[in-house]
Amino acid sequence: MTEVAFHFGAPDRLAYTCRLLRKATATGARLLVRSRPGDSAALDAALWNLSPTDFITHCDGTAAEAVRSRSQVLLVDERAALDSSFPVLVNLADDVPEGFAQFQRVIEVVSTDEQDRSLARQRWKHYTERGYAITRHDLKARGEGA
Repeated sequence: MTEVAFHFGAPDRLAYTCRLLRKATATGARLLVRSRPGDSAALDAALWNLSPTDFITHCDGTAAEAVRSRSQVLLVDERAALDSSFPVLVNLADDVPEGFAQFQRVIEVVSTDEQDRSLARQRWKHYTERGYAITRHDLKARGEGA
């Protein structure tokens, strides 16, 4: 069954997502990041602005298959089809992605914004109603939400 984790309390979702991606790709993970329209471009820019020693191979969903197969991170907006060849799905969109169960793991990143938190509660409910156990990471309690 797909593992689901919520990371709550990110004051800057994009900055936190960059750190999350840097940590995950250092272990060899491949991740698909699904976001609201426009956020993929912002995340792409943020990833290019990491230090040269922190470079993360990434591309967007329109890249050629040869590029996608060599990238650790695939950036797509919420309207794009999901590519399950990336075993981890990072969801930055407002809804639960259709087909999320084809991934080994789903990570939901939630900011401190009240609307974002409210939408996250709906996603949480969706997963629990379907029997998924959820791992909760409170970034504020860990000192990462400050």
